Amino acid sequence: MTTETDAAAALKAQGARVDGRRLRSEDSRRRIIAALLDLVQEGDYDPSAETVAERAGVGLRSVFRHFKDMESLRGEIMQRIIALVAEIRAKPFPGPTWRENLDEVIKRRAEAFEILTPFRLAGLAHRRRSPVVEANNELINHALRLVLVNVLPPEVVDDKPAFEAVDMVMSMDAWIRLRLDQKLTPDEAVAVIRRLVATQLP
Repeated sequence: MTTETDAAAALKAQGARVDGRRLRSEDSRRRIIAALLDLVQEGDYDPSAETVAERAGVGLRSVFRHFKDMESLRGEIMQRIIALVAEIRAKPFPGPTWRENLDEVIKRRAEAFEILTPFRLAGLAHRRRSPVVEANNELINHALRLVLVNVLPPEVVDDKPAFEAVDMVMSMDAWIRLRLDQKLTPDEAVAVIRRLVATQLP
């Protein structure tokens, strides 16, 4: 009886050690991802593994134990962007007319782009040499275009120059230009986008 009790206790202790290691591992992973996101939001668009490890409070080996290279870590950034774009697509459009719904799209994109701009800039820093960033960038652009296809009337969607102009004006790249290069406030940037979009509509 004692032997069985001791064996059960040993198994329980072993399980506790395994659970403890797993929890510590999960905590380290979360801290590494949070550190990367924080650094990018602060303007470090190409943080090194050493910088990420220091910010996360973990060893450099821990970074590469969870992520085989910086490319896989950048993939985490892209997943955050994709998740936010998915939220934009998932929300229903309550307006009775397509023009009202298009205006809602402009507002939603503005809110999302304000959050995503640092990550977009980080992606641009790696886009041409990062298959992960390049592939996910195409997915994001495709998802945003589908929203326009679903909101705009057929006569605008079928008018290729008009549709492409609207898509370009409402892009994250245009938002970055208005906010960072032209130094407009979010409200001013939205007003410019609305005016430019209106010039392409019937």
